[in-house]
Amino acid sequence: MEKLKTYWTDFFRSDRLSDNWWGRKKKLYEERNAEIVSIKGDGHIHRTLRYDHKTIYNYFLHLAFLIKQEGQFYREEAVTPYQFRLKNGEITAHRQISVLPESKIPTIQPEEGREDSLLRFSYDRHAAVQYAERWWNNYNPEFRKFEVDCTNYVSQCLYAGGAPMWGQPNREQGWWYGDSNWSFSWAVAHSLRWYLSGSEKGLKGKEVESASDLTPGDIICYDFQGDGRYDHNTIVVAKDAQGMPLVNAHTDNSRNRYWSYEDSTAWTANIQYKFFRIGDD
Repeated sequence: MEKLKTYWTDFFRSDRLSDNWWGRKKKLYEERNAEIVSIKGDGHIHRTLRYDHKTIYNYFLHLAFLIKQEGQFYREEAVTPYQFRLKNGEITAHRQISVLPESKIPTIQPEEGREDSLLRFSYDRHAAVQYAERWWNNYNPEFRKFEVDCTNYVSQCLYAGGAPMWGQPNREQGWWYGDSNWSFSWAVAHSLRWYLSGSEKGLKGKEVESASDLTPGDIICYDFQGDGRYDHNTIVVAKDAQGMPLVNAHTDNSRNRYWSYEDSTAWTANIQYKFFRIGDD
């Protein structure tokens, strides 16, 4: 739609952006000695709602940024859901659509116990990253798609890397996925964060101090409000020219996004992170 193209062209050209995600994103690039070489975008309207003589459009915006940093190039992509109304032929009430929070899912702690076959596993980081790249903007039909899909996606990547499931059918135990059920740690951001903090068998994570300590295949957990409730998980897929992680994620589907998420509409100055090295290495 030509109106949307004009809207986003004006948005990216505007200088009054210091308080929104685009302003924070540009500042972050400057701090990283990186520059945006080009921006390409494509919008797809997937739902039209009509009521009370009003029409509301829901669409997905696919943005691709070609980034140059210290002589190296990489492509960052994101697919984000938006909504707007047309009033007298002009776009109004334009906003990003929020997904439901995971606030009512119980916190779980890792279970004690020993099974020799689960005490160690060989983590194939390359396979985990390959899976993350294959499905960053799509959904494997072998698994359920969740409205808040970030942790489900990360769990699938870990499983592709060889992480063994255990705990079925108790949803509050272990880390597992079945045909019609799954553990809370498989699909809930806060639960996976706590599972990784203390699991002593099967899938295990070692908490490290800094994002720079991570390598592709590792996991970052995000508490956007800084209230102790973790909202989001990503998987590291690459390192930038300064050795810092680039991540893939679902819900707002993203590829090669800078790990700190300062360009997210969910970001706050109170954000807290947890960094996990996966496996026994």
